[in-house]
Amino acid sequence: MSNGELLQIEPVELQFPFELKKLITCSFQLTNKSDEYVAFKVKTTNPKKYCVRPNTGIVMPNSTCDVIVTMQAQKEALPDMQCKDKFLLQSVVASPGTTAKDITPEMFNKELGNHVEECKLRVAYVPPQPPSPVREGSEEGTSPRASISENGAEFHNASRTYAEPQDSSSEAKALISKLTEEKNSAMQQINKLQRELEFLRRESSRSRGGIPFMYVIIVGLLGLFLVYLLKKT
Repeated sequence: MSNGELLQIEPVELQFPFELKKLITCSFQLTNKSDEYVAFKVKTTNPKKYCVRPNTGIVMPNSTCDVIVTMQAQKEALPDMQCKDKFLLQSVVASPGTTAKDITPEMFNKELGNHVEECKLRVAYVPPQPPSPVREGSEEGTSPRASISENGAEFHNASRTYAEPQDSSSEAKALISKLTEEKNSAMQQINKLQRELEFLRRESSRSRGGIPFMYVIIVGLLGLFLVYLLKKT
């Protein structure tokens, strides 16, 4: 455990049970034993390789927060299984009542005089273990594009660089938006067909010969078919 002034981190080494062509997940816990609100940000030397949830957030007084780190599926194993990737956790005191949405890059800017506590986490590959349930973390914050260089290693904000099976919120929102557009379009077509059908009925009753009844039936069936498609959507 790393005992910082603001947050305690357990563990400080991220152990991934390495398997080729599989997403691998591990976690660490942040503990705030103070009476302060503490904002944190997670960065990594290899941002395209990892997904961190949440990558920014708030740990309220005398509370804990679980951070989930997912490594994307690897096609090749390192010859010696020694990983040089590192993570950097930055933490800073925040105003009471601050939420993850209130976090800004300026809060972690040392040049502005902010006291920013930093802790590096190592990455290690270990033999695969039987799967166990992993509790998800708190609300995910935004991920600004700042970076920091320390001891020759450049850390970038860890962010979502690939889709996770556990969280497909962005894909779901896109699908819902598409279905909503299709539904609205279908509703417009149905309303148009209903108006045309009503017009044809009036014209048929006014004229002697009338409009062919079969044409009216075809228009009506087309409208019913659109209603069926709309219900399926």
